[in-house]
Amino acid sequence: MVKSVGVLLYGRVALFEFGVVHEVFGLDRTDDGVPAFDFRVATPEPGASLGVGNGVSLQVSHSLAECRDVDLVVIPGGSISGDYPDEILDTIRTVVDGGGRVLTVCSGAFVAGAAGLLDGRRCTTHWRYGSDLARMFPRARVDTDVLFVDDGPITTSAGTAAGIDASLHLVREAWGPAVANRIARRMVVPPHRDGGQRQFVEAPVPACTDEGFGALLAWMTANLDRDISIDDMATRMHMSGRTFARRFVDEVGISPRRWLTEQRVLSAKNMLESTTASVDEVARRVGFTSATLLRHHFAASVGVSPLVYRRRFAKAAADS
Repeated sequence: MVKSVGVLLYGRVALFEFGVVHEVFGLDRTDDGVPAFDFRVATPEPGASLGVGNGVSLQVSHSLAECRDVDLVVIPGGSISGDYPDEILDTIRTVVDGGGRVLTVCSGAFVAGAAGLLDGRRCTTHWRYGSDLARMFPRARVDTDVLFVDDGPITTSAGTAAGIDASLHLVREAWGPAVANRIARRMVVPPHRDGGQRQFVEAPVPACTDEGFGALLAWMTANLDRDISIDDMATRMHMSGRTFARRFVDEVGISPRRWLTEQRVLSAKNMLESTTASVDEVARRVGFTSATLLRHHFAASVGVSPLVYRRRFAKAAADS
């Protein structure tokens, strides 16, 4: 049961990530049937000012010793350097050893990794930092397709606002859906979001060392509506199909068919955001033979259906 929550701050504070956790656990909503959490904010040097940028700073009065017995200790986003105060690492290890839980928001996962808490565990962080997390902590199983991950006593969440999803998940787990829904309603956010980080990741055209492959990718991107076969690609490169497929993987990192599908999905995302074209029309323009095929590849790549994606990201909907 999560009754006491300690947020550990150090260095430069990621204000939004801290604010997310404070919004879920730190506000008194007992008038709405939400339990009162024992909410503590602590730092290695109580009383010192912690900068948040733009001339703003926070002053924290609690010491880390006051957070060693909490049910949940939270690490908001911050540095990904891997160099963290030993007192912070010792505190989160102590909480876990005592049967408590750890929640990290965004790059806060790097702190959990430095404490050895991600070894052998599945975890996530912001999609931009996934490769860094995997490189620095090779025993961690990093998955940047998701909004948050529970593995044992460690909950890691993706970039920034995904901390809301993870925090509400922990409330739901400890106090039930009714309490989580009340908090979500007060915050004017959905109590549970489907999909994952894939909705927010751009897929830029890779830089190729071979100019011929670079020109081929540009041609493919400009002709997505055409029926492009492997033989068509190989012919443009003056190669056999087998040699071309091998060289393509060497240059781009994935198969030509998969790359073409990803570009079609990316183009579909852009059209869904910026036009009112029907899903059938979008499918035709990006080279899928049917709306059904578009829906299949779109859901596999992005995690939600084209219509759900449009509702969330369409400029027309945002303007209205």
